[in-house]
Amino acid sequence: MHVCFLCSVFAESPHYKYFRAGSPTGAQTKTQGGFALMGGGKDLDRAFQWMCERSGGGDFLILRASGDDAYNPYIQGLCHVNSVSTLVIPDRPAASDPFVAMAIRNAEAVFIAGGDQANYINFWMGTPVQQVLNEAIARNIPIGGTSAGLAVQGEFVYSAQGDLPDGPDLTSPETLANPFNPRVTIVHQFLNNPLLKEVITDTHFSARDRMGRTLVFMARILQDGMARHIRDIAVDQRTAVLLEPDGMATVVSAGSAYFLQATQAPETCKANTPLTFRGVAVRSLRADKRFNVLQWSSSEGVSHTLSVESGAIHSTLPNGTAYTGISK
Repeated sequence: MHVCFLCSVFAESPHYKYFRAGSPTGAQTKTQGGFALMGGGKDLDRAFQWMCERSGGGDFLILRASGDDAYNPYIQGLCHVNSVSTLVIPDRPAASDPFVAMAIRNAEAVFIAGGDQANYINFWMGTPVQQVLNEAIARNIPIGGTSAGLAVQGEFVYSAQGDLPDGPDLTSPETLANPFNPRVTIVHQFLNNPLLKEVITDTHFSARDRMGRTLVFMARILQDGMARHIRDIAVDQRTAVLLEPDGMATVVSAGSAYFLQATQAPETCKANTPLTFRGVAVRSLRADKRFNVLQWSSSEGVSHTLSVESGAIHSTLPNGTAYTGISK
C-alpha cells in the first residue's frame, strides 16, 4: 500500500480492492446506531448526511462486490469525516482475507452499495464479512444500503439466486402466476438486526411495479413455515427510510415507503397455480412521515388492505380492484 496524508490510497490484493480518501490514520469516534434503507436510483444527500453524523465524523466505508470508488468523492464533498473508503469484495476468498474484516471493524459507518444481491449472499454469507457486519450492528455502527444493499438488510432476503447476470428482473406477473417460480429464492439471517426481525425488504418499488412479487415473497415465507407472520418494508427510488435504534422510522425524499404485514397463511400457494392470499395490511408513507417498526404502527400516511385472488391484486383503496402496483 502507498500511504499519503489526506489524499487517495489504493490497495489491491489477489482478492479485494481498497480505495481510501482522506486521512490514512483511523479515527475513533462515538457513534450512534441506525439504519439508512435506501430504495435505489439517485443517491440521497440527506440519508448519507444522516449516516455521517451518526459516524461522529469517523471513517466511512462503502462495501461492494464489483465496481469502483465513485462514492468516495461524493461522500467527501457531502460530509466532514476522517476518511471515506471503498472496499470491493468480489468473491469468497476476498471475504476471508484478514484485511477485509479489519477494514469493516475499523469503520464508524458502513454502507452497502447497489449491484446484485446474489453476489452479496454468494460471496459474503458464511464468511468473516457476515460476522463483522453483525458485530458492527451490535456495537451501534450506522449501517446503510441502497438497491441490492437494501435488499439484504432484513431477516429474510430475496437472494436473486436464479437470476442471470444483467438479465431481466423477476417481475410481479410471473411470480403471481407461479409463486414457486424457480427464481423466487429467499434466504434467512444474513444480517442480525433486531429491528428487522420477520421483515423482508424490496427496492425500486413503484418504478419497477414490485408489489406483486413482494406479496409472493411474503406468501412463500408463510407457506414454507419460515415465519408465523411476515412484514415487509418496500422503498421507492430516490427515497429512504431512516431507522432509529428505538424503532422509529422516518421517510425522506421524493417517493414513498410501504410497510406491509401478513398474519394469515395464503389460501393457495403452490407451483404453477396463481396465488390467492388475503388480508395483507399496508401503510404507505411519504416524506417526513414516521412509522414505529417495533409496534408496526403509525397514525400517519394511508392505510389499506390488499388481497390476491387467483393472481390478481385487489385493494380496499378507491378504485383498487385489479390492482397491479403503487402509483408513483
